[in-house]
Amino acid sequence: MTTDQNTGSGPHIPVLLRPLLAAVAPVSGRWLDGTFGAGGYTKGLLEAGADQVIGVDRDPLAFDMAADWVGDYGDRLVLQHGVFSKMDEYASDLDGVVLDLGVSSMQLDLAERGFSFMRDGPLDMRMSQDGPSAADLVAELSEERLAGVLFHYGEERASRRIAKAIVRAREEEPITTTLRLAGIIEKCLPRPKPNQSHPATRSFQGLRIAVNAEYEELFNGLLAAERALKPGGLLAVVTFHSVEDRMVKRFFQHRAGKTGRANRYAPEQIEVPSQFELVTRKAVGPDDDELAENPRSRSARLRVGRRTEAPATPISPKEMAMPQLKEGRK
Repeated sequence: MTTDQNTGSGPHIPVLLRPLLAAVAPVSGRWLDGTFGAGGYTKGLLEAGADQVIGVDRDPLAFDMAADWVGDYGDRLVLQHGVFSKMDEYASDLDGVVLDLGVSSMQLDLAERGFSFMRDGPLDMRMSQDGPSAADLVAELSEERLAGVLFHYGEERASRRIAKAIVRAREEEPITTTLRLAGIIEKCLPRPKPNQSHPATRSFQGLRIAVNAEYEELFNGLLAAERALKPGGLLAVVTFHSVEDRMVKRFFQHRAGKTGRANRYAPEQIEVPSQFELVTRKAVGPDDDELAENPRSRSARLRVGRRTEAPATPISPKEMAMPQLKEGRK
């Protein structure tokens, strides 16, 4: 998967697959691919030795596009329509879980899905193809809340200026297409220099995350993986931007007991059993070969942890550094 919209269409290339398979080797037993997409990770796991992979995706198009090859693996591949935050309802005692976050190439390349500011289409962005669309949020959110979505979810520093422009434009005419929204955003920001991202990149990211509740899904998905994995089971997560990576990093730090005290005068925390051991001490990025063959991988980061025998326990969104907006849509 990818969150990059500047490199055009092309064949799906699973990002960081080689280092992921190396980190979790030897691959065996039952795995769950919580972001099935075009099936790249699922194929990689099956060919590396997994006995069975459960492929989960909330986008029904993913399974339609895989129809011509899934039969090759027989009962070694099980498809499950749904969200990975409910993976512990689909399976238990798993040997491994893989999550490849972001938007898949096949979604970006279909103008009618409304993810890309490079192609004109309806302002949609719904991965599951149901519920409120990006056009609904752009039409209904207050200027303050819209700015919050762009800032906290899209990391857009000009969020207030862009939100004001969107509200002003929607009063003249509803904003229903990707290119109209992209044009409004472009007028708010300086012209990009060569090799810089499109001015609408961060705003589109923020809206997409809000439409699909991606941070809530990640938060709940990591906890679901903790419940679904057997002792010794592996959790591998590939992220594509800093907020996602920070959430995953904080989750593994908390679960491995690596958070420490905020300052030396703070009271010692009660030591509790760790739910994970760190397999990757630092985030793993693409090597030069992967960057050359797949420029979309440049922002990808991989983190892997191994489940212990300690029972699953709650954790708060704040402890996981999850961005949160004020309640209410208006």
